[in-house]
Amino acid sequence: MAETVTRTKLTVKYVERLAKEMPTSDVWDTDLAGFHVRPGKRGLTFRLYYRTKTNKRRMMTLGAYGTLTVAQARKNATEALAVVAQGGDPRAVIEKDKVDEEYRQQQTISAYLNGPYAVVQRRKKDGDATVRRIRNAFKSWLEKPMSEVTRADIERWQGEREAKGEAYSTSKRHLGALKTMLAHAADRKVISTNPLARINLQRPAMTEDEMAEQSSQRRYLEACEVEALFIGLESYQEQKRKQRRSSRAHGKVYLPDLGGVTYVDHVVPWIMTMYYTGFRPGALFGLRWEQVNLDFRTVRKVIEKTAHHRPEPMTFPLSTSAVKVLKGWHQQQGEPKSGLVFPSGRSGKRMSPTAMQKPWANVRKLAGLPDDLHLYSLRHNFASQLVMAGIDLLTVSKLMAHSDIQTTIQHYAHLRPDHSRDAVEVFAHQTAQGMSKLGTSDSQSQFSIA
Repeated sequence: MAETVTRTKLTVKYVERLAKEMPTSDVWDTDLAGFHVRPGKRGLTFRLYYRTKTNKRRMMTLGAYGTLTVAQARKNATEALAVVAQGGDPRAVIEKDKVDEEYRQQQTISAYLNGPYAVVQRRKKDGDATVRRIRNAFKSWLEKPMSEVTRADIERWQGEREAKGEAYSTSKRHLGALKTMLAHAADRKVISTNPLARINLQRPAMTEDEMAEQSSQRRYLEACEVEALFIGLESYQEQKRKQRRSSRAHGKVYLPDLGGVTYVDHVVPWIMTMYYTGFRPGALFGLRWEQVNLDFRTVRKVIEKTAHHRPEPMTFPLSTSAVKVLKGWHQQQGEPKSGLVFPSGRSGKRMSPTAMQKPWANVRKLAGLPDDLHLYSLRHNFASQLVMAGIDLLTVSKLMAHSDIQTTIQHYAHLRPDHSRDAVEVFAHQTAQGMSKLGTSDSQSQFSIA
């Protein structure tokens, strides 16, 4: 027996009644061809039947009643039939939009950060921290497609971070991490281009206090400060020895006596090595005995900070003073052939990036050095003293392991001895000699050559 086809105008009241009574078959609209409702376990669903230009029968689901009103469903059906009338296929358009949306979701910051980029970062020493930095700093952007990040987004983001009191340098590091990730995605053709390639943060105007602080951070040590530093290092050693004598006198005789050792712990050789080499703190934390050749007086290692674009090891010469420090520490450690040069005294593993902050503050206090003299100033002092001694900037750049000599020029070129006056004096002297050979004296010429 053939199924009875119900046809009627699908009005609001009629569809409401259908939803309550739930018919057993489809109900077709009499006003709009192909528009109908289908009953199901979850209620009524608006659908549209149509034929494509090639006479192919197609059925298109418009949406569930309750999610769509009758008017909305009819409007969507009318628009779909208009597409059919123009030779198109509305269902194919919707399917394409769905595929496009799925592809769009795959291109979001979150999808790439937690997927391909996380795999890349796991191979790096601080990769997990980089992933966390991006995730935390750009939390509200995680579902945004990478290619849709704009300059306006960055400007708003910077304003929000500044309002929260975040330092410009911190925001710059956050943005740098995101830009590197987008560049990686562009390089792998996941997105066509890096939308932030030419976008940088706007540097806020510095206050007088900030300018004074910045200038104090990147500076060299005066002669009196160098003398005070070494006095502070000796005071630190004596302080530790005194504390150890007190501990042993109060029952802790199992603790080793520090009176007969060159260094009471890693602090003094660590600081002195940084002073004599200009190495970054991270390079010292990761320095291994396999990389140190005390006979040839060299250190050969990959620089961690620039390892992502310069993975080959670099060789650094060691001064006599640096060799003396490292030899003394090497002997005190039992002359190991491998392992970290400065391991953690507690775990024996690599020290944390902040491990030297408190010891340095103690040394600085004992030395009477200013609070704004940061540990990193020892690295700046190394470069500054070399430049002021007349060492060429290319050599200094190599010793500092700068990835670009422009960094050396930017921060240290102003310290070079002023050879320009000597140069013009040479020129004037040669001119005077030339004139004397021509038999023209200063008194005979209307021009005087000094």
